[in-house]
Amino acid sequence: MRRRLGGTFGAALLAGALLAGATAVPAGAAPAVAAGAGFDAAGAISAGASGAELPPDGDTVASPPGANDWTCRPSAAHPDPVVLVHGTFANRYENWLVLSPLLKSLGYCVFALDYGMIPGVTSSGSGLLLPIGGLGPVPESAAQLARFVDLVRNATGAAKVDIVGHSQGGMLPNYYLKFLGGASKVGKLVGLAPSNHGTTLDGIVNLAPYFPGVADLIYTVCQACRDQAVGSDFNKTMASRPDTVPGVRYTVISTVYDEVVTPWRTQFLNGPDVDNVVLQNHCPISLAEHVAIAFSPTALHLVTNALDPAHATPVLCG
Repeated sequence: MRRRLGGTFGAALLAGALLAGATAVPAGAAPAVAAGAGFDAAGAISAGASGAELPPDGDTVASPPGANDWTCRPSAAHPDPVVLVHGTFANRYENWLVLSPLLKSLGYCVFALDYGMIPGVTSSGSGLLLPIGGLGPVPESAAQLARFVDLVRNATGAAKVDIVGHSQGGMLPNYYLKFLGGASKVGKLVGLAPSNHGTTLDGIVNLAPYFPGVADLIYTVCQACRDQAVGSDFNKTMASRPDTVPGVRYTVISTVYDEVVTPWRTQFLNGPDVDNVVLQNHCPISLAEHVAIAFSPTALHLVTNALDPAHATPVLCG
């Protein structure tokens, strides 16, 4: 039994690291630089050949391809810029390597932020040594999103933005909508495997009281992990108001193989303007789990349909 429990906790920690699509690397390790990227004199990663710029809010992680062109002006076809919000233990570069250039190719103005960063915590999943975020208290991260949305609106002249988020990044915008005045600034919220009602991490959260030392270690580094646990004070605050706010269209895209936000059906929202979608209903053979859903062709097709329902196309299985 001890062996099984230890392996289960190890799986939980690994799942957290996998939210970045990467393995955590100690601060000070030598970075591996991918083609098209480089380091400036201060050691910050530059966008290199992609042409994407660092945002005016001081972020130092390279933008994913297609994102953060602060000269972009929305078209009549896509009047609302899209803001991409990464998940826990992730960053904008690694989380949105696929969706960002896809949306840009479709004519959207695309922007992506980093939030909840803790200095010295890094990832090398993409071949770059990058800071990872989504670690701070969710309300503080939501305030960072609020400031970023205002930056995007001011730069583009758009009245509203649409938001696409993965995992925590699909949930924390709802805090922004409910409690920080974001409802008047957002048209659509699309969540990929969002932690809308917390997670048991396949029962790991329920085991945490039996291993207080381990739990405290996790939560010291990652306050957002505590906030996203089922029964947390944060989730009680979220539950004090309805799942949705009037005027915003919500789409939740979930996979039955989610091993991180569990049970997976708790991702669904209740409200009049909600579309809860199960990936396998459109692609029964898809094995995409919590991380892979952010890169699944079928899931990303569902995202583009949700952003532009008037021009939705049949979803292909892939």
